[in-house]
Amino acid sequence: MRSPWDAIAEATQTTTPSILAAARTGGGGRRGTGRALAAFAAALALLIGLGVTGYFVLDGRFGCTSSSRSLHVAAAPEIAPVLTRLAEDFNASDTAKDRCVTVEVRGADSADVAYSITGAGPTMGGTDSQVWIPDSTLWVKTVQRDAGDDDTIVSTGTSVARSPLVLVTTKDAVSDAESEDAPLSWSDLVPTEAISSQETAPYQVHVIDPVHSSAGLATLALVSNMVNREEGAQTRFIAALQNLQKSIAPDEEAAFTLLSEAADGESAAPLLVLSEQAAWRHSTRTGSTVYVIYPEDGTYTLDYPYVLRTNDPEVQLAAEDFRAFLTSRTAQEVIRADGFRSADDSIDPAVLTEEHGFRPEHPGELPAPGEQAAKSLIQAWNQLKLGTRLLTVIDISGSMAELVPGTGLTRMQVTTMAATQGLTLFPGNAEVGLWEFSVDLDEGRDYRELVPIRPLDTDVNGATQHETLTAALAQLAPKPDGDTGLYDTILAAYQELTETYAPDRVNTLLVLTDGNNDDYDSITLEELLKELGEAYQPDRPVSIIAISFGPDVDPEPLERIAEVTRGAAYTTEDPTEIGEIFLSAFALRISGTSADEEEE
Repeated sequence: MRSPWDAIAEATQTTTPSILAAARTGGGGRRGTGRALAAFAAALALLIGLGVTGYFVLDGRFGCTSSSRSLHVAAAPEIAPVLTRLAEDFNASDTAKDRCVTVEVRGADSADVAYSITGAGPTMGGTDSQVWIPDSTLWVKTVQRDAGDDDTIVSTGTSVARSPLVLVTTKDAVSDAESEDAPLSWSDLVPTEAISSQETAPYQVHVIDPVHSSAGLATLALVSNMVNREEGAQTRFIAALQNLQKSIAPDEEAAFTLLSEAADGESAAPLLVLSEQAAWRHSTRTGSTVYVIYPEDGTYTLDYPYVLRTNDPEVQLAAEDFRAFLTSRTAQEVIRADGFRSADDSIDPAVLTEEHGFRPEHPGELPAPGEQAAKSLIQAWNQLKLGTRLLTVIDISGSMAELVPGTGLTRMQVTTMAATQGLTLFPGNAEVGLWEFSVDLDEGRDYRELVPIRPLDTDVNGATQHETLTAALAQLAPKPDGDTGLYDTILAAYQELTETYAPDRVNTLLVLTDGNNDDYDSITLEELLKELGEAYQPDRPVSIIAISFGPDVDPEPLERIAEVTRGAAYTTEDPTEIGEIFLSAFALRISGTSADEEEE
């Protein structure tokens, strides 16, 4: 671009020689002198006409004062300190003086900036900048997909630093978590079964909430990629999410608190999924003896991309100068000294030491999710985070005393075992209640409330709600010669959940039965379906999940009942399948929500 200074130089290029020639002739050549003075006057007029712009340019040639412009850089909080120091060096350089630019760096949470641009999540505001350096390209992909027309998001393809995700624990616990004969992999770390075996495992994996953390979101992506190679991928992924949500940490500080509070001899050593730099930073700041473990099947890397958020050509030039400065050999050395890898994945071995488990070689790159995949992962996580409100109704009719072939157990025993096992799938804040049903149990009603709906960790006469439910399930017994008032019970329970609907929870009716309604005084199946169809509200959904036991079950009525409430019906003779059934129901809930969104 041709600058005003260039125009001035062209206008005055003959001026100086002409004046000097006049001086050498002792004042002769008046005509030449006049032309020279006229050219100089024209140049001066041009300069005056340029006004403020000319002043900025001249000021850049002879030193910048109040006319310096600022290049605002929003960087992930962990990298902002070292970038601030580098910005000070840049501001003192000739390049910054020539551009009349001052770089100002401030820490800004990557998710906060992303949500402020897209409006897709909570934000604290004050996130504007001309350059953005988040901790991961994951956020950039999300922003580029959902940003408005007025938002400028230009990826330069440059990473100013890198830091792969590792497993962080203590030196004392590392021998329990890993051995040379059995190195850890992502498939080992996150159980994909309904009932987690983490209680007996030597480690407990903790992640930071993926809604606010690239490390947490990347962990979901790693797990998703892992289970996609397995049979029943969707239900296994939901199981993994449930297990991760049992050990979520809101932020890094809370995660590291788990390490400091880990008691000697604790059965499960905490393993934190964090970056190398986070482990180094914590160790340096606190003096704690953290130790890092690299999963054997590779990992995802935080790549700190350099992103432009301006269309101003002059600002873009200044941003390009700072980008080039950050990728220089000297700047990369400074970045490595702060616990990061440089853009070529090399480390400073005096900083990331073998003593703490760090390795100079990169552990192997696993593919990052695309923008739609990242959005879907967050959606699935948020949907599973919704609290559960569950009313379970259990059949105690006479037929529940019959044996389930091949098990040596009655239908009642199989059902109560399944229900008791199912309680372990829910966190303490899940709200669960229990009814039993047959025919004419309570003043002419076919059902009876045994335990009201309450959070599982609520104190009930010195015991928890969980313990109260377990005891009630253990006392259930078939009613001799009792019929099955299935349809009346389902309608009454559904109306109860609809009237007491909790908008911040997933409201579900769970029916455990031998599946056949034989109460001939009850409403008919068609009448029940009509009532349920009229009661179901898409914006206040209550779904029915029905699980039936026994070889003579007719699955069709329960399937129709579940379908009208966007639920699901299952038939099984194996009580160990209850976990997979619950997970299938959760997967249905997620896919059902997505389908509704697609229809909109």
